[in-house]
Amino acid sequence: MAYERSESTPAGDPDGTALALKILVAGGFGVGKTTLVGAVSEIRPLRTEERLSRAGETVDDTGGVDQKNTTTVAMDFGRITIRAGLSLYLFGTPGQDRFWFLWDDLSQGALGAVVLADTRRLEDCFPAVDYFEHRGVPFVVAVNCFAGARAYGAHDVSRALDLDRGTPVVLCDARDRDSGKEVLIRLVEYAGRVHTARLLDAVDPVGSAG
Repeated sequence: MAYERSESTPAGDPDGTALALKILVAGGFGVGKTTLVGAVSEIRPLRTEERLSRAGETVDDTGGVDQKNTTTVAMDFGRITIRAGLSLYLFGTPGQDRFWFLWDDLSQGALGAVVLADTRRLEDCFPAVDYFEHRGVPFVVAVNCFAGARAYGAHDVSRALDLDRGTPVVLCDARDRDSGKEVLIRLVEYAGRVHTARLLDAVDPVGSAG
């Protein structure tokens, strides 16, 4: 389940419960997923990175990210407290398609996802967008603004990705904690609206259709 109650109660939580939400951070190879999780996490992030090898040169496209010398092979994990009583557990997914078999397990119980995008390699985030759209997982697209990359507005990126109407697109710096936190807050707000609408549809499908 996306919503979990913890046994410990942080100070200032009025109803005596703490809420933990599972969030995925996805996107193409070298787009900044590990960087984002590490920047916002209040605990030392768990990383499963391995050095790129010569054997992987034929399957890992490093064009545009020539300085990258490691890759995530399982997941990244971090945690951030948004406010008293609300924490997010962050699971960064591996970007290469040969690790996509892990996505189904990681996405179980997720409230939503952040799809990181690099405008220099925008097509690399298409598979993540398709994955979450087909499974009905709410997501936001966060454009990681790399130095030297051509600047595009949120509307331009939305059109280029052919996103469903209402899917948020935000600009961010994956290295900056405050920027990353704003992305996560935007996702939680959006996913909350989506899940509430679905719940209302389930309770009163006839009234909703009318």
